[in-house]
Amino acid sequence: MVITKENIDELNAVVKVQVSPNDYNEKVEQALKSYQKKASMPGFRPGKVPSSLVRKMYGKSVLAEEVNKLLSDSLYKYIQDNKLDVLGNPLPKDDNNQIDFENQQEFEFQFDMALAPQFNLELNSKLKFSEYKVQIEDKLIDGYISDMTRRYGKIVPTDSASDGDLIYGDFVELDEKGEVVAGGIYKSSTMFLDTPVKEEHKVLIGAKAEGKYDLTAKQISDNTKDLAGKLGLEQQQAEGLNATFRFTVKTINRLLPAEQNAELFEKIYGPGVVNSTEEFRLKISDELGTMFSRDTEQRLHNDIKGDLLNKTDLSLPDAFLKRWLVYANEKPVTPEQVENEYPIYARQLRWQLIENKLIRDNNITVGPDEANEHVKNILKGNFAKYGRNPAEVSDEELTGTAKRVLEKEEEAKKVFEELYAIKLMELYRSKLTITPTEVAYEEFLKGAEK
Repeated sequence: MVITKENIDELNAVVKVQVSPNDYNEKVEQALKSYQKKASMPGFRPGKVPSSLVRKMYGKSVLAEEVNKLLSDSLYKYIQDNKLDVLGNPLPKDDNNQIDFENQQEFEFQFDMALAPQFNLELNSKLKFSEYKVQIEDKLIDGYISDMTRRYGKIVPTDSASDGDLIYGDFVELDEKGEVVAGGIYKSSTMFLDTPVKEEHKVLIGAKAEGKYDLTAKQISDNTKDLAGKLGLEQQQAEGLNATFRFTVKTINRLLPAEQNAELFEKIYGPGVVNSTEEFRLKISDELGTMFSRDTEQRLHNDIKGDLLNKTDLSLPDAFLKRWLVYANEKPVTPEQVENEYPIYARQLRWQLIENKLIRDNNITVGPDEANEHVKNILKGNFAKYGRNPAEVSDEELTGTAKRVLEKEEEAKKVFEELYAIKLMELYRSKLTITPTEVAYEEFLKGAEK
């Protein structure tokens, strides 16, 4: 077998594979003997069909199958042996369709190959970024406490509806004259009055049991899925619904927030952890800081990613990759679909190439022991989250569970990707100029949306 590569340009090449009988004869003969042992034909005992008949029946398909296996294995070995950095897999050229397995013995196959771009990339202190940290202001703490006290509050019946109340009642469809539609839509459901109450729901403020209110479908809900649920319809039926409904109030419930006292503190954090409202606020401030630190790091990562993508001169073999996406996709896709989605794919691929280069150039590695410890730490956090003291979990149990997690290919891949991401962030922090910058929560959100 002879394999040669001809570079078309820096990103594309054509690989030619010449195959002769010496390359495939042995495998073909072995395959035909295997077929002969299993062959069943009228007039012959099983396994006793003459080899000439087996060759006549299966020879062409066996030859094609064995040559294709040989091509696949040889191309993979050629790429590995020559340390070629390729994108996707080689694609057969159209000329390969003219191969005649019936009459040819010598074959030449041609494949298009995409080569990964070579590019320069240096991280240094001239690259400057802001690490936006959210100021933990009193209004953030107040909002968090409000959510917490409502979560641990209790529901009580009330006589008159106000914002924040949940109203239960009956919806019945009306005609243009305001009369009940015979056989029309009828459903018992709920209406929640937001805080502050929406304009379209203000008619229900002050509502009392057995009160009747005519509401349009739009007033009931401007969300099709939610409207369908409230009226017992399929989502398609709720789309464009232009009917009016009479809502008869049956009960009104109000959520009373829990008081900030020792009982609440113990329910949330356990005994003795928080003993006063001052400690409660400090605890919540710490929790918000931890929560926002993850958002802060994600935004920093996104800013670095965007900057490096914009500044790195990195071209791709676009025409090849579009063909490869059609060829390699598990589900049938059209060239038009690929064309529409290609910009997103190309951006992801360019970023993957940048990350891979940074990993190689900076000798970043992740070993099995690191992966095992990472999973064990995640497990400890999960135990704590669900009320089990991590200190009470034996190392044997943690190690066994971590081993089972890492035996699953997808889970292991996720763990290694997380560790590489952590080490890359450490690299950015050591090489780039990153300045901590405090911002208000609203300003942080605006920046994150860009």
